[in-house]
Amino acid sequence: MNDLVNKNCVPCSLGAIPLNEEEIKNYHKALKEGWNIVDNKLIEKTYKFNNFVEGLEFTNKVGNLSEEEGHHPEITLSWAKVIIRLTTYKIKGLHDNDFILAAKIDDLYS
Repeated sequence: MNDLVNKNCVPCSLGAIPLNEEEIKNYHKALKEGWNIVDNKLIEKTYKFNNFVEGLEFTNKVGNLSEEEGHHPEITLSWAKVIIRLTTYKIKGLHDNDFILAAKIDDLYS
């Protein structure tokens, strides 16, 4: 579980079961600090930058990564701040893919 960055997102089929509370807690422990769990259905994190351009560059990197992984976050870009929200809408909850992508996004920020 600690090696999420080496995994890849896999297509999630309609009817798949969302992660349960215990699974979410275990995956959450494997992420870097700053990720918040919202109602066991969403994870989110705010990244801070020195200016808008740095935030935009990060947003573009996240977009490219998301396309490669086939899993897409909600991204909010504002001056010197980017908020990433991950959930799997198809199953109305969290999936392994959300945590895999979260770990990979953290690597982009490092």
